[in-house]
Amino acid sequence: MKRLTIILFLFAAMGCKKSLEEDPKGQVVGASALSSVEGLDAALAGAYKPLGHTFISGFMSAAVNAVLMGSDDLTTHPASNKAEFREMDQFNVSQNNSRMFQIWNGCYKSIQGANNIINNYKNTTGDANRIKQIAGEAYFLRAFDYFWLTRLWGAIPMITSEKYVPEMLSIKKSTPAEIYALIESDLLQAESLMQDKKTEVGRASKGGAKMLLAEVYLTQGGWPINNPAKYALAAAKAKEVIDNKTVYGFDLSTSLATLWSDLSSAKTNIEEVFALHACNTCAWYAGNSVFGNACMPSEENGWDDYFSELNFFNNFPAGVRKDVTFHTLIRGTIPWQNTVVKRPYYAKFRLPGGMNDWSSGATLPLIRYAQVLLIYAEAQAQAESAPNTQAYASINAIRSRAGLTALSGLSKADFINAVINERAWEFAGEYTRWFDIVRLQILPQVNAGRDATENAVIGPVKYHLPIPGRDAQLNPNL
Repeated sequence: MKRLTIILFLFAAMGCKKSLEEDPKGQVVGASALSSVEGLDAALAGAYKPLGHTFISGFMSAAVNAVLMGSDDLTTHPASNKAEFREMDQFNVSQNNSRMFQIWNGCYKSIQGANNIINNYKNTTGDANRIKQIAGEAYFLRAFDYFWLTRLWGAIPMITSEKYVPEMLSIKKSTPAEIYALIESDLLQAESLMQDKKTEVGRASKGGAKMLLAEVYLTQGGWPINNPAKYALAAAKAKEVIDNKTVYGFDLSTSLATLWSDLSSAKTNIEEVFALHACNTCAWYAGNSVFGNACMPSEENGWDDYFSELNFFNNFPAGVRKDVTFHTLIRGTIPWQNTVVKRPYYAKFRLPGGMNDWSSGATLPLIRYAQVLLIYAEAQAQAESAPNTQAYASINAIRSRAGLTALSGLSKADFINAVINERAWEFAGEYTRWFDIVRLQILPQVNAGRDATENAVIGPVKYHLPIPGRDAQLNPNL
């Protein structure tokens, strides 16, 4: 029993006996079970599942908002039962913060499942194309997981085996540079193995691998890698996706309102590159809890988990995108200024008709096509002496949909700043702003712009989270 406990902690397993009993596909199986394509496909399902276990592991709860609350597009209730959210917002995070552990837990359990496929798929017999696709998705998932982990925690354990060995109890942390080398290698493998388009909703594809790799390159141009040569690679990889969007099955949704209504209603949308698809009728832990109650005010029987900082909302350009992004009239009559928290809420994460529910079948977008346009725009300008025509076209496509005027004639520095701002607004409340703040090292400026009524920064201000206490206790090297 002691060894089982160690394995579960080390690979950040579910931590919930009920979920393990009800979800056997989430467990890692031996190599013999992967001898057939059907077994390999079942193992892949097990590698995806930890990313979407509501309140247990992964991204399908407001834990994903909590770990990003150092940014200016997210904050939480100043009192109530939101202590773990406030820790993030105030840069005062305990090693025992359970919201933090949900992300760590989900990513490492997914890595364990991906490792099992990567290390065994060459022994699988059956349809070669299916085997390659499954292996490619495993490489994608491992890269995706490590990308989130190193951006949030910096130096982390790098585990590439699915098997427990005693030495894992003393494994040392790998540097971000070492982690990024694995991420790049995995995504190049994923590119070479996967089909152009997703085989089904919620799965990864070659186009998704290329787009994630573009963001990985862009991120390495900034802190902590600080390798400006990566910008040209980011621009080139993003351009591959943009120039071949029809091949990969991606494009901008014509309407932001339609995009978010599709997501909240669990409809497929052409802008989806990689998303988690919920099934709230399948099991209590299979629904989406980011949408619904978590983003709603207490005046509407919501939970007040997350909403926007005041100055982020005030600086947000007026227009259709602002109207779609924010919920500002509570119960149809109460201005947000008159709510308990006196902050605007996110409309984009509301359920259809403002339905009040803690769990839904809504689709959680983790990568969408709009990102590749802004990755290209910034990376091209960073890599060269001035933004080119396609860089302007990329950002202006986003601005046009948002109801804003086109940009032209900017200096290199002003253009890059415009793209960074555009990313903040386009992905407000989503999963880019904090990571931009980190890679660009602009936290002092961002915190200087906090309204005096925001949750007070306790500090010391850090860009990385502490290693979860339960893992650190098992291994003193962490």
